[in-house]
Amino acid sequence: MQSMQALRTRIRSVNSTRKITKAMEMIANAKLFRQRAAMEANREYAMRLRETVNEIVANNPGIDSPYMQKGNTDKKVTIVFCSDMGLCGAYNMNIMRYVKDTLTKDDPIFLVGTSLYRTMTENGYKLLNKEPVSTDAVTPQKIREYIQAAMEMYFHHEFGTLQLIRTRFVNTMSFRPETLQLLPCELEKQEVKEGPQAETLFEPNAETILNEIMPMMLADMVYSAWMESATSEQGSRRMAMKTATDNADELSSELLLEYNKARQAAITQEITEIVGGSEAV
Repeated sequence: MQSMQALRTRIRSVNSTRKITKAMEMIANAKLFRQRAAMEANREYAMRLRETVNEIVANNPGIDSPYMQKGNTDKKVTIVFCSDMGLCGAYNMNIMRYVKDTLTKDDPIFLVGTSLYRTMTENGYKLLNKEPVSTDAVTPQKIREYIQAAMEMYFHHEFGTLQLIRTRFVNTMSFRPETLQLLPCELEKQEVKEGPQAETLFEPNAETILNEIMPMMLADMVYSAWMESATSEQGSRRMAMKTATDNADELSSELLLEYNKARQAAITQEITEIVGGSEAV
């Protein structure tokens, strides 16, 4: 059994740690609320943009776009999102496990987030960015620049597939890594509606409009994936800190019980010694 002084020290340490994890849980919960609201607002815009592209393709069967043409090479480039900070449960490890299951070490990777940069480098993965890219640098303008550079490489046949790995936000308790293909763009097949309906006229023509919209849609797909990954990160951190706080409460209760037992044993021992001393007199 530990001494009473050691137990008091451990109880103070656990309670101090609990204050930290509780504060981090509250911060993560607030960030999760804001991030989720922004993600859902952007999701509405992304859905409308994708519906417009799908409508153009569905109503113009013979339309041809370089964004939908398969590349001449099997080489694929993957954008991977991870976090900058730790203490977010299994969020980053799930991403790393998913990368190991779906990619080879010869597949080029553009990593956004600093947590897995050293791990991937030490494991021999081929990272296109020679320095870590913080998620703080992710803005719509930066993403448009990245997508523009990637599209030029794609059209010059430097790679045949552009995809990204994001963490899908299912709900506040569930997050799942998954792959999303960007190029060549795979659109949903829609049936042309029969009967009277509003006709959309495109000037100068549908193909030109499609080629103008596609870069916007691709950039928004990447931005939406980042927002969903960031929301998942905050959800995972909130869960991890809540679990840590609950464990601290449980451990503190166990230590307090053990301390009270030790204190009671000490008091009993002192009473026994006093009684024994009086009898001897």
